[in-house]
Amino acid sequence: MAKVKAAKKIVKKAAPKKTSKKTGKTTLKTVELTFKARAVTEITATFRDTVGLTAKVAASIAAANVNILAGTGFSASAMYRQATFSLIVDDFEKAEKALDGIGASDIEELSVILVDMANKVGALEKAATVIANAGINILYYYATTSTGRTATCVMKTADDKKAIRLLNKA
Repeated sequence: MAKVKAAKKIVKKAAPKKTSKKTGKTTLKTVELTFKARAVTEITATFRDTVGLTAKVAASIAAANVNILAGTGFSASAMYRQATFSLIVDDFEKAEKALDGIGASDIEELSVILVDMANKVGALEKAATVIANAGINILYYYATTSTGRTATCVMKTADDKKAIRLLNKA
């Protein structure tokens, strides 16, 4: 899979108004939002849902010396007792072998977008608006952040190449 290198762009957005204690005047604070988007491979594996499955999946990936960069897991239905894990990893082939080794009933790979953005209020809204304004549907996304400066968002769109281009120009 070819990796798309992206340049950092800074987008300035008006933040909530702030009133100066000295002058009593209201001003807008400028917030910088950054986007770095690139194509990555997402591995999705399906298992029979059991207690401890997340620990088992994480242990198998760790034992293969593979780092999980982003991920989501869920049990879709108590009736079917199936669990699905979608992961962005640093070594797809090793991860696939590890997941197969613990009994994944189905393993798929899909090209998706990994977007690094500022951990700021409105960053996801700005990214989603850029994509929507181009008439591109976001099929799904998941994101995470912590107390750091960067948030990571995984997106699948109807036109990933165009969405990557737009986000990196925004």
